Amino acid sequence: MGVAIRTAGEGDRELVVRLLDAAFQDDPVSGWVFPGAERRRIRHPGLMAAFTDIVLDDGRIDVTEDGTACALWLSIPAQDHGLDPEHADDEGPARLRAEVDPDNERVEQIARLTAGIHPSGAAHAYLWMIAVAPEHQGQGLGTALITSALDRCDRDGLPAYLEASNARSRKLYERLGFDLKGRPLDLPEGPRMWPMWREPRG
Repeated sequence: MGVAIRTAGEGDRELVVRLLDAAFQDDPVSGWVFPGAERRRIRHPGLMAAFTDIVLDDGRIDVTEDGTACALWLSIPAQDHGLDPEHADDEGPARLRAEVDPDNERVEQIARLTAGIHPSGAAHAYLWMIAVAPEHQGQGLGTALITSALDRCDRDGLPAYLEASNARSRKLYERLGFDLKGRPLDLPEGPRMWPMWREPRG
């Protein structure tokens, strides 16, 4: 039986934030951004809310009809990959830090580091985040969400890009046709992230 998927709207904001928060509380990168379980419990939802708002405004959020999983996508033009780390006037990461956790430089640092490895020169779909409620993980919901979006990419002749934040998700993405793009990103005194790229099929 297939998984019913729809496009989220403003009325789904709190659902999406809850899903992202629950799914990423134990993620290695979230643990690096917010070291300490208590600080992460308090501050992490605010970062997930900021991400949700950005994608609701400028991208697309797919959510399973039963509300157990979601995927956040941005459409990136050929000559734009978000933040240019060479330009000090690009204040998005600093604003994010000020909004979410002003005393935590890693909120800003993660945005700048991932922007620094993001490929440019080709329009693509960017899978920013995907979340499955912990009690529903391992049921194929994430695969269904990604496959649905990749079908759109294939129809449109559009590549897809993401950063895998742990080895398990990297293996899933490889099964779905993603390959390592450039060198992995080793966060300072932290975990590794894998930039991954998929050419359209068909």
